[in-house]
Amino acid sequence: MTALICGSFAYDNIMKIPYEFKDCIIPNKVHMLNVSFLASELRHEFGGCAGNIAYNLKLLGDEPVAMGTVGNDFAKYAAWMDKCDINRHHVKIKDDDYTAQAFITTDKNDNQITILHPGAMNRANETHIKETKDISLAIIAPDGREGMIQHAQQLYEAGIPFIFDPGQGLTMFDANNLLTFAEQATYITLNDYEAHLFQDNTGISLYEIAEHVNALIITKGCKGSHIYTEKKYIEIPCAQTEKLADPTGCGDAYRAGLMYGIMQGKDWETTGRIASLLGAIKIEQYGTQNHKFTMEEFYTKFEYNFNFKF
Repeated sequence: MTALICGSFAYDNIMKIPYEFKDCIIPNKVHMLNVSFLASELRHEFGGCAGNIAYNLKLLGDEPVAMGTVGNDFAKYAAWMDKCDINRHHVKIKDDDYTAQAFITTDKNDNQITILHPGAMNRANETHIKETKDISLAIIAPDGREGMIQHAQQLYEAGIPFIFDPGQGLTMFDANNLLTFAEQATYITLNDYEAHLFQDNTGISLYEIAEHVNALIITKGCKGSHIYTEKKYIEIPCAQTEKLADPTGCGDAYRAGLMYGIMQGKDWETTGRIASLLGAIKIEQYGTQNHKFTMEEFYTKFEYNFNFKF
């Protein structure tokens, strides 16, 4: 079975500050905010949701197909994908634009502020689902607005099950857009903050959102994740970590785990734990595509964390 990953590719510029954002912000002056953060660390990494999810699925032994639009500066990223043996046939280069650029600042409590220049990502609607073959599951990850709308509609019409993962792009859509996505998608995944935004924008509860799909998955950081299905509510614990190096990309790793579990026909209790473990493995390394493991190592870590095999 083949997974289609629709989403962004980006160069991540990741900075770390050794204090908290709130130390630099006066609460009653946010209407005239003028702050500067002095970063103690700076790294340049390969990123973007589609790239990250595809990388993690490849580690799990899948053969993901990535789809997105990139710019004339993509050569280094393309070489990295080739080195990792990740299919980029449906990654389209736009010679008159730049690849998306993300500027991510993390404080000492792992709170993050991200600024994204979308560049060629905004032309994601120039790629089409009909160009792919033998797709068993897809994900609509953060991407250009029109591309996300178009790809969801095309997957729905083709009868291909897909996960809707709006991520930080959720604010691009109004209530009608979000409800349409919920009607089209097979699964929805959000983090805790995005879940509140989704409810505020649509006026419906988590349980009502879950009624539209086979499963609604809410990630809650160090508190694990919750899965809402038609028949039950499931709490998924966090996997143990040896160190907390960098939270950037943990959500993408988690979503790759979801896709793997779904495609392997695992129950939600197992699927959620696979996703949890993959996110934990990622957080132990800096960057979004620097962690590695063998499947034997993954099975061992899974049994150690959750006391059963899959």
